[in-house]
Amino acid sequence: MNLFGVMDTSGEAMQAERMRAEVVAANMANAETTRTASGGVYRRQHVVFAADRPQTGFLNAMSTAAGSSITGALAQAALPTLPLPNSGAVAPGVHIAQVGEDQGQPLKRYDPGHPDAGPDGYVSYPDINPLTEMVDLMGATRAYGLNSSAVQAEKGMITSALEIAKS
Repeated sequence: MNLFGVMDTSGEAMQAERMRAEVVAANMANAETTRTASGGVYRRQHVVFAADRPQTGFLNAMSTAAGSSITGALAQAALPTLPLPNSGAVAPGVHIAQVGEDQGQPLKRYDPGHPDAGPDGYVSYPDINPLTEMVDLMGATRAYGLNSSAVQAEKGMITSALEIAKS
């Protein structure tokens, strides 16, 4: 990982958590939506995160370049799997794999006067629990804040390193 690797990783995580917070906000806003543009009840959305591929270590890069993989005791006793400088390796991080729809059944409420009521008088509402959504929002907010703190800490370390280099 290069000097700015933590910033890249934290930046990716902040983008993913921002999207998670937006999805939670959309869920809360549509908690009473009985008809969407596509014609059915609104379905709760959820964000699925996935890890980026890990950095390529020195041993893995050498074995890939040689066209074979080093395994077993040799791999344990060989060189540590530290990244090569400027090797083009991707810093480990997170990205949004997909934004999926909840496949659960909608909630049925008896309201015969509602325009979307069926012949039996029941209306289908999204199965959205405000408490669950608030917990998800708090988690996204906290994760975003922690990643922001990591970026600030790295900025401080870089500033300190530059001051040491000046003197």
